[in-house]
Parts: sequence; C-alpha cells; structure tokens
Amino acid sequence: MARVRAGLVLATALVAGIAPVALGGAAAVAAPVVAPSGTTVEPGTVVQDGGRLTVPAGVEGPVTLRFKATLPAGVTGPVRARVTLPITNWPPGGWTDHRAAAQIDSTCSVGGGAFAACAWQGTSFTDDPGPYRIVLDLPAVEASATVDHAVTIDLPETLAWIGSLDAPVELKDAAGTVVAQGKVGLDVVAGSPRSSQWGAVHAVDKDGVLWRYEATGKADRTLTPRKRIGGGWNAYDRIVPLNRATAAGTGDLVARDKNGHLWYFEGTGDPAAPFHRARRTTGDQIGRWQEYTSLASNGEGGLVARDKDGVLWNFERSDEEGISLFKPRVRVGGGWNVYTQIAAFGDGLVARDTAGVLWKYNGSTSTSAARPFEARWRVGGGWNTYNTLAGTKELGAGTHTELIARSTNGDLWAYDARPSGFGYAPSSLRTRIGWGWSIYKTVI
Repeated sequence: MARVRAGLVLATALVAGIAPVALGGAAAVAAPVVAPSGTTVEPGTVVQDGGRLTVPAGVEGPVTLRFKATLPAGVTGPVRARVTLPITNWPPGGWTDHRAAAQIDSTCSVGGGAFAACAWQGTSFTDDPGPYRIVLDLPAVEASATVDHAVTIDLPETLAWIGSLDAPVELKDAAGTVVAQGKVGLDVVAGSPRSSQWGAVHAVDKDGVLWRYEATGKADRTLTPRKRIGGGWNAYDRIVPLNRATAAGTGDLVARDKNGHLWYFEGTGDPAAPFHRARRTTGDQIGRWQEYTSLASNGEGGLVARDKDGVLWNFERSDEEGISLFKPRVRVGGGWNVYTQIAAFGDGLVARDTAGVLWKYNGSTSTSAARPFEARWRVGGGWNTYNTLAGTKELGAGTHTELIARSTNGDLWAYDARPSGFGYAPSSLRTRIGWGWSIYKTVI
C-alpha cells in the first residue's frame, strides 16, 4: 500500500503484508494510520444510510445509495471513495466485468455537491491485482471529519442476476493509504423490463375506430386503459400484424380493403401513434388479395394466405426495399379449408378445425419457402368457445409468447406458451384479461 501524505508515515513491512481484495471475498484489512507522534490510528468507518438498498433491475428508474465516511484525525488533502461489487455468480453467455459495468448507469455526489455522471469500470485487463470485479471510483473531495456520499444506480433487466451483495467501500488519500472502510448492502431484484419486451393488443370497433391496449408487464397480464389511435379502419375487411406489436410502439401490419388492395402500415416506435399515417401499397398482386379467405403472419415478417380452394400460399418478405413488400407467392399445400381460424403463434401457427380442435404448426428449419412449417400436432379440443384467436408478444412477467382468445360472451383470455416434446403451444391454463370485448369487430 501507499503512504499517508503530509507527514503520516506507514511502515514498509506493513505495506508488504496487505493482500488485494479477492473476487467474492472480504476486503483486505487496512493498515493503521501512523501519526507523527508514532502512535497508530485505526482507519475510519463507512456506514450506509438507511440500511440495505433494494435496486430494481428494470424500468423503475434509479435508486440512491447513501453512505457516510468518518475519517481519523490528522487526515488532510483530497480523499476518494471506491465501491467494489464482489460478484461471484457470473452467468453464462459471455458476461464479463466490462460488459456488466457498461450497463450500469450512475451519478455521484460527494460532500453534498451536485450530482454528476460517474462510470463503473471492470478491472480485468488493468493493473488492478486479483480476479476481475466491478468498481466505482467517486470524485475526490477535501478531507473532513465526515464525508457524505450519494450514488444513483439504474440497472436494466439484463442485470437482475446480480442478486444480493455486501459491497466493500474504501476511502484513500492522495498517497493511496486507506483512511476509512466499510460495506454497503445492495439487493438487486428483478424489475419491470422495458416496454419493448411487452406486447400490445389492437382492436377495431364497429365505427371503424382503432384502439390500442398495452401490456404493463405485471404477472396478471393487466392491460393499460385503451387509447384511440384513429378512425377510418372500416375500410378494411382484414387487418393482419406482420410481427408482434410491442408496448414500445414497434410492429407493422397490413390491411386489405374491400377492393382487394393490400396496404402496408409501418410501425413508428411511438406508442401514442404506433403506425405511420401514410399507408403504402405492398406492390404485389394489387387488387387480387380478395381471393384469400384467411391471412396470417408467417413468423418471418411475411404472410401466409389461404385461397378459396383451401390452398395455403407463402409470401416471404422481400429484401428489395421500395419495389414490393413480398416476394412472389410459393405454394405450401392444400387442405386448409378444414380450419375456421388461423393465427400466428410463436415461431409458427395455430389453426382451429371445424370440430373445435386446435393444432400447432411449428416454424420449419427448412430454407424452402414452400415449407415454412413442420407437420401439425394436436394441442387440444374445446376451442369453439372462442370467436377470435390472435398471437401477441408477452403480456406479463414470467410469461412467454401469448395467444389471446375472445369468447362468445366478450371475455378476453390469455394463454402463455408451454413447452412440449413437439415445441411450444398454448398452455391449458388461461387468464382472463378483459371483458366487454364484443364491442370490437376485429381484435389483433
């Protein structure tokens, strides 16, 4: 260790005996401060204000860590605090100290001063000894009997794995000698993910007004109160999402008018106005889309369409921007008239037959446009109680890809995905997330 400035001398032998802080271990014991008279003074203390701090990893926003350092008499000049996160439970997936540190947003205030941005840093590939860890060096401040510190901490949902920590805090003077030490308690808990993680539900009423409901991320799948997007949607007899709408305002859709024209509505990323006002033509088979009795997303940003003869066609998304939204159609197969409802779900489709049995088609690993799905498998019966099926993004914390279903009495139900030997399908458990939805002629 280094020496106390301004006349405080530290024995060389004592310096050699100080070990670095190990990952997940206890802080090294600081050497006593040696006063000019030759007497030793123990380093001061660091005490957290208000006890352990709960830090949500999500959209809740920053919380403030506060601690007070008490310095021994005789310490002068600038001192600086360092907070160390002794993480031991590094998850798989390429997590490192530098990657995690880059996701922590903080501001710092020392000695009652204004808050200013301060950055957490990883210690690997630096001169800091010991296993890698994450540290925050606060701004230096002139020594006094007590020094107040405050750090705002804002974590994304990706760091919820950090868990509970007893984080060492050390204050050092300009020469590097520890003049105060202690620990602060941080309990990182899962918060609410960003709105881009949650889905949104749209519905058109009988007057042609489009309404929007957004997921809140709560476990009960609560939706926000509806908000009006705009009128004029009675011009369309089919409205189909090309991908799953999010509460953040992303997600595109297509709408077929009564003349058989298909129009493209691009997502804006603005929840208040989720679609661009200026619709665009899809540029493909203009005026001929009336030959299809069912349209659904193919799971890849394109469409599948069933014609009047029961043949399913695949329209892959075009990569030629501005020419056509879709590539020329490719025949998938016949026999699809056995289904009364076809809806996107997860990586594929669900389809309900005339007997009320729901079938799942998993997305295919084939690169052939003629084979977008694997062979169907049976989910279960009794689905004739619903007059609408629609796939959505996750609606609640701890859920997976959703299927919403409107019953004949107007109740709206949500089914999350369950794994099986065949893939993912709607669970046998449902949650009612709304009622009175019979006022809508279309729910997507």
